[in-house]
Amino acid sequence: MPFLPVTREEMEQRGWDKPDFVYICGDAYVDHSSFGAAIICRVLESHGYKVCMIAQPNWRSTEDFMRFGEPRLAFLVGAGNIDSMVNHYTVAKKRRSKDAYSPGGQGGLRPDRATIVYCNKIREAYKNANIVIGGIEASLRRLSHYDYWDNKVRRSILLDSGADLLLYGMGEHQIVELADALDSGLPLSEITFLRGTVYKTRDRERIGDCIWLPTYEETASDKNKYCESFMHQYRNTDSVTGKTLAEEYKEGIVVQNPPSPPLSQDELDAVYALPYMRTYHPMYEKAGGVPAIEEIKFSLSANRGCFGNCNFCAIVFHQGRVVTSRSDESLINEAKLMTEEKDFKGYIHDLGGPTANFMRPACDKQLKAGACRDRQCLFPEKCPNLVVDHKKYLRILRKLRALPKVKKVFIRSGIRYDYLVYDKDESFFNELCKYHISGQLRVAPEHVSDRVLDKMGKPSREVYDKFVKRFDEINKKYGLEQYCVPYLMSSHPGSDLSAAIELAEYLRDIGHMPEQVQDFYPTPGTLSTCMYYTEMDPRTGKKVYVPKNPHEKAMQRALMQYRNPDNYDLVKEALIKAGRQDLIGFDPHCLIRPERPKNTSSQRGSSSKSSKQVTKGKAEPKQKTEHKKKTIRNVHKKQR
Repeated sequence: MPFLPVTREEMEQRGWDKPDFVYICGDAYVDHSSFGAAIICRVLESHGYKVCMIAQPNWRSTEDFMRFGEPRLAFLVGAGNIDSMVNHYTVAKKRRSKDAYSPGGQGGLRPDRATIVYCNKIREAYKNANIVIGGIEASLRRLSHYDYWDNKVRRSILLDSGADLLLYGMGEHQIVELADALDSGLPLSEITFLRGTVYKTRDRERIGDCIWLPTYEETASDKNKYCESFMHQYRNTDSVTGKTLAEEYKEGIVVQNPPSPPLSQDELDAVYALPYMRTYHPMYEKAGGVPAIEEIKFSLSANRGCFGNCNFCAIVFHQGRVVTSRSDESLINEAKLMTEEKDFKGYIHDLGGPTANFMRPACDKQLKAGACRDRQCLFPEKCPNLVVDHKKYLRILRKLRALPKVKKVFIRSGIRYDYLVYDKDESFFNELCKYHISGQLRVAPEHVSDRVLDKMGKPSREVYDKFVKRFDEINKKYGLEQYCVPYLMSSHPGSDLSAAIELAEYLRDIGHMPEQVQDFYPTPGTLSTCMYYTEMDPRTGKKVYVPKNPHEKAMQRALMQYRNPDNYDLVKEALIKAGRQDLIGFDPHCLIRPERPKNTSSQRGSSSKSSKQVTKGKAEPKQKTEHKKKTIRNVHKKQR
């Protein structure tokens, strides 16, 4: 099956006068199942609909938007695999120079707030056209939300974009139901009954039974009301228990229908069996291709949903907490296709998803009763109903390892180490160490201070320490020299200077200095972002310390890289401010010496060496294979 038409000539070659749908996408056109736009378009195509693609149109005029004329049923608009503001700006609000989802990694090929801009251009070209928005940008901004870049509460993106309907979540169910309804002749204004959609109305009577959120004016002006609104949204993300939500604006009412159910295993298998080209469109060859494909071309997406529910992650708002996974046959069939690629070198880079080792729902109850509204599966402790089972994951890994052209299968998606620790059967843990890592395993404790971990929704430090101890024991048993490399985060709500110093002391004790430091990024749709904006925990109403001052955030970052001589002044200031002068001196436990090192270049050399230290003061192994040059990113998880 060829790529979708990207020019009018290609459309006419298929004998089409006009398409049923035109998809406007903020990413370059990559026809791969890791790209949401590709999935939605191929699903529509599999149901007999004619779909054309306009990727990264020039938004400064209407010309690109008119390439195929007005579609018979609707324009579909998505900003891409990442929120356009996250794509464009660092946490320091500095413009990024590169865009992995654009040809040649070139920046600036999509606008800020791409969904809004694209819709406005369509409306300029076709005043009465049907416009439907979706994807992660629309999904996480479907109701009023705090926007970090404007530093204010913004309205539902449905209003700001002027679109007619919003599809939230993964979208496969909704897009087919919507297409069939439109094809039957039903006006888009009357399609207000689909699960997983958000619509506008002025008629209160048509909404029916719902939860009325605080009005937008209340939410935007009162942080207590914002917390109240957020918690209603947070507790209604499950397809079984979720209720209709209604939010009133001066212009009318925005209504969120309950979530669409997650795909069944058969449905998920069918989606991944569609005839994707598995690469970017050839029109990008001259620019050097699309960098994002390099990280996922030889990876397998095995599951959706996550019951880990970290507070800084938006997956619960987009994919939900109920995990579904593909069948063994589906994954093996895709792996076989992968091994036939001319540039496949024998390495499957990842078998995972939002959380690699979640391959089933947290408990059997979730399938009928849904995820608990006021109880989590792994936090603050393991729920007694949680089923801990790695058998399916291990079975698939063994089958993949046995494929003739496969040399090694890596696991690069995040592993929940607490879930692994809770498994009394250590078969997976043993084989993970023996076969599926190459020198180092990256895990995400995120912090070590229990009061910060509480705000993150992460397990206590004790659980992580237990995992590292067992990891070391298993590697020692097999004579392997492998290391845990922790992902850590600075400046999360709840993290003051004393917590940041506690983290620095931990890094001192394990002999590790991170080469890169991740600052907390307040993105739409997370509980942590609600804490950041309101400086309250919306679950309890209690005040939360939030580091917002850029200088304090710089000190917290510097403490994580205290060996770097460039950070000396910031580290010393932080230690003095926190009353921890005991860490300034010549004793082994001290972080820095009393005076700035004079030989900076020499110190930088030793700092660089120290940055390669991990647990127990041992040096990280050098990477022996080219596939280890990059760490696979999980796209939805990077909305942190």
